[in-house]
Amino acid sequence: GSAVSVLGSRGEASPSAAEDVADRVISARADSYFNRTKAVVHRFGDARVTYAVFLRRPVISAPRLMLEWLHAVAASRGTAFQIEVMHEEGQWVGAGDPLLYIHGSFENLVDLETMLLQKLGAACVAAHNAYQMCLELPQTAFLAMEARHCAGAEMQDMMAYAASVGSRAAQAEGAKGFIGNANDATAHWFGAPKGYGTMPHALIGYAGSTVRAAEMFHETFPNENLTVLVDYFGREVSDGLAVARRFPELAASGRLAMRLDTHGGRFLEGLDPAESYAVLERHAPQATRRYRSETELRHLTGTGVSAAAVWRMREALDEAGFPKVRIVASSGFGVTKCRVMAEAKAPIDVVGTGSFIPNTWSETYATADIVAYDGVPRVKIGREFLLKRGEERRRNGGQL
Repeated sequence: GSAVSVLGSRGEASPSAAEDVADRVISARADSYFNRTKAVVHRFGDARVTYAVFLRRPVISAPRLMLEWLHAVAASRGTAFQIEVMHEEGQWVGAGDPLLYIHGSFENLVDLETMLLQKLGAACVAAHNAYQMCLELPQTAFLAMEARHCAGAEMQDMMAYAASVGSRAAQAEGAKGFIGNANDATAHWFGAPKGYGTMPHALIGYAGSTVRAAEMFHETFPNENLTVLVDYFGREVSDGLAVARRFPELAASGRLAMRLDTHGGRFLEGLDPAESYAVLERHAPQATRRYRSETELRHLTGTGVSAAAVWRMREALDEAGFPKVRIVASSGFGVTKCRVMAEAKAPIDVVGTGSFIPNTWSETYATADIVAYDGVPRVKIGREFLLKRGEERRRNGGQL
């Protein structure tokens, strides 16, 4: 482990990092027993303590937002915390393995536990999800579209940060990863000046036809690449080809894309269960020739944006002479769906997804335990492994 400074972290600072460091805000948000303990310690004398912070499941280390906040709080209180990061940002962390140790004044640390855990656990789990998704489809680019599913600006910033961490970890292993996101406020996490996107379903309804919506967008943003939603009227193939024929130059130059977002209540135009199997038999027969769970089968040949749907769209575009028109797929692309798409070799150019947001929120619960008081090791029964793992890491230069 090593003592770190927030200024050494990668990327830009969170815009909310210094907004909630006031003692009145911390006191109001802290669990009351931490506030009462702070008062007791103030009365009977401070101690230097060491906190170990961990999660109960494997994650990707994503501590930056928490570290920024801790350093900001320390500065506002005129103190300093020594932080040993045992797993640097983007590294894999095993279940129960401490991510970091925090050394400092008990009085200044005790009331911070509630908020510091809030800023760590969900980010680490989301980063792990994003990392797995990118590795499942290493040749596919990803676009983060999580903002609308977040509970406010702080979660939005946290989830975008997490996706960027998981993406960089996957990129280090050869994946394309996340190339950007869908809004300006968090685009900096992906090294982009602004968010990406063209049109929602609402614009198709306003225009009255898919082709007219594409025309409106192109007239308004003539220098932008054009990605068109093609499922509004249930005519993904027909409308997709109509748009390609309307914009042949964009289609030939690779600046046109069709976004599939068919909802789970129906099949893509022209498909049913039998035809879905037939499409996969033509392009990826190996995908259906082993046991599959019900969920996997739905991702392969079911309703919505299935592997068969993607292959059918690619097939239709190629047959019509539009091989350079790209396919953007969205709708529930979590780790499992990405894995199934990879096994079916689905020809997806870009995946738009917010499904790295943790699905089982209880898995995001981080835990902090004090493991030493004034240099004397002491931890509650059952958490001795925190002491052991910390010492093992230090003896091995930070490696287990």
